Amino acid sequence: MRLKNLLFVTICGFFTHFSFSQEGLPIYTDYLTDNYYLIHPSMAGVANCAKIRLTGRQQWFGHEDAPRLMTLSVNSRIGESPSAIGGIVFTDKNGYHSQGGAYATYAHHLMFSRSETDLNMLSFGLSAGLIQYRLDETSFLFDGPDPIISGTVQTETNFNMDFGFSYQFLDFYLHGTVKNVLNNSGINRDVNITSNLRRYLLTTGYVYSKYGSEWSFEPSVMFQYREATQEAAIDVNAKAYKAMDFGTVWAGLSYRNSFDGAEYTTNANSTVNKQRLSQFTPIVGINYNQFMFAYTYTYQSNSVVYSNGGFHQFTLGYNFNCRRKRYDCNCPAVN
Repeated sequence: MRLKNLLFVTICGFFTHFSFSQEGLPIYTDYLTDNYYLIHPSMAGVANCAKIRLTGRQQWFGHEDAPRLMTLSVNSRIGESPSAIGGIVFTDKNGYHSQGGAYATYAHHLMFSRSETDLNMLSFGLSAGLIQYRLDETSFLFDGPDPIISGTVQTETNFNMDFGFSYQFLDFYLHGTVKNVLNNSGINRDVNITSNLRRYLLTTGYVYSKYGSEWSFEPSVMFQYREATQEAAIDVNAKAYKAMDFGTVWAGLSYRNSFDGAEYTTNANSTVNKQRLSQFTPIVGINYNQFMFAYTYTYQSNSVVYSNGGFHQFTLGYNFNCRRKRYDCNCPAVN
């Protein structure tokens, strides 16, 4: 079955992206694969090591024009200073829509503890970048001319910024970010959709571990809110880590639920039903010396979907320029 049906892709887009195609880097659960910098610029250079992360996501294997995403990010402290830099490049395709972009980040970290042994740090980060949107309308005019369809490939490049903060105290953390601070023109004729892409993210969590135990546990939540459309969703996450001689093995489960829904009918009586986005994402990963590998699989539990499963994502990582000192805390994102 071909996905080149504009109405169908638009409906499916709500349940798979919880977003519109023109909003910059999509927000999935890849931040849980030791990759908080993807959504929070204040996390650039916060870790004991510089980090490179490569992610690839493919939805609905075997179907033409299915959504797919690739990201490459790198972030590091600037020497022994409290400043850090980072960068992200990405490409995202979903049916007729595609986008690609690049961000550059500057972050600054303020230590409040007596030394780096005890973690008590407030961080600020600013990302700025260019995003190119692309809409292929070349196959839209199958019934003849249409005044609102150009029949061409439309492109538009916009500049935007993300700003955020992070506070980390021993095993506790809190991150807040405003994404797409500036207005965008995009390539959608409805300026009410594309002019304001502002999104608010709030993440908090805590890592528990008994003294001397090889195991640690990390519950966390992430709340997101889209200003223009007043859409909101929450991720409830749980991860477990086991320390090994070579590094760490870990696994987790994330549940995403939207506070908003879509209406649909299923029978001849045109009874109106409503459902909300509901996704379960198991995660497994391993840190082997300086390398990291993770895999996530998302299952969508809604009643009306194109496919419940088939959401695969892989993350490869490498840590380098690690400092000798490590924080005395259960803080995987930092240590």
